[in-house]
Amino acid sequence: MTDPVEALILDLLEWLEPAPRPYAEVMEAWRTSCPRLPVWEESNDRGFVVREVTTDRGAFVSVSAAGRAYLRQHRTVAVL
Repeated sequence: MTDPVEALILDLLEWLEPAPRPYAEVMEAWRTSCPRLPVWEESNDRGFVVREVTTDRGAFVSVSAAGRAYLRQHRTVAVL
C-alpha cells in the first residue's frame, strides 16, 4: 500500500476497532485541514465509520461492517 491516505485509513480503523470512541476524541485525533490527507472524510465517504448519538452518552464513532471488511482485506499484521 503506497498511498498515504489508504495507510492512514487503516490506522484510523484499527484505532477505532476495539471499541467506539467519543466523537470529540476522534475529531481531535483525525480531522485535518490538509487537502492531501482527507482520512476522516474519506473514511466517512466510503462508509467505513459510523457516528451514533445517544442521549445519555453523546456522540460516538465506531467501525462499520464495511470498515471491518476493509480491515480484514487490507490488514498486513495478523490479529491474535
